[in-house]
Amino acid sequence: MNEIFLDTETTGLSFKDGHKIVEIACIETKDLVPTGKVFHKLINPKRSVPEDAQKIHGYSEQFLSGKDTFDKIADDFINFIKDKRIIIHNAPFDIGFLNGELSSIKKELIKKELVIDSLDIARNKFTGMSNSLDALCKRFNIDLSRRTKHNALLDCELLREVYINLLDVKEPKFNLIANNMIQNIVKKENYNKSVVKISEEEIANHTSFLKKELKKNFY
Repeated sequence: MNEIFLDTETTGLSFKDGHKIVEIACIETKDLVPTGKVFHKLINPKRSVPEDAQKIHGYSEQFLSGKDTFDKIADDFINFIKDKRIIIHNAPFDIGFLNGELSSIKKELIKKELVIDSLDIARNKFTGMSNSLDALCKRFNIDLSRRTKHNALLDCELLREVYINLLDVKEPKFNLIANNMIQNIVKKENYNKSVVKISEEEIANHTSFLKKELKKNFY
């Protein structure tokens, strides 16, 4: 089963209070290695965007007014995540919004058994410490210089790196094509990671190890 690293940005803290999603981003991976498939949409929430929310993600009501509404992108989103394990940091927040939006247009909800909450893993591993995405990036020496605003697509890539560290596994071979796609979308300076050529035997051993780790931790 492939994985999806997912993040959203919203107009506020709760769908039940009338707030809406303004951005959805997903990065698909196979054994935690990016496949090059990315889903990224900015969404017209058809409501005001509070100043506090704008300070977090930078999207104004005027900017979003020309984007598609959630119902227009829902089927593409559903097809992208279908039958894949979904990894989210603080999953109840994002799933609450996503299932709220899906329910409002009578679409199938995201199954909670397919969702892994990386925040729960971090809290179990670092009890009593700050486990925000920023804090974990700093703890694992992951570059945060690109994160001047909360951006769902960039946060998905940061989460992928954090998640690998949370599992205590060596980072898989980085997919430069997928990375370039991400950097072009968020319009930040490109960065590169070294790519080491490894043998088929090493790839097979690494894949087997990842599957054992996932099974041990989540099944």
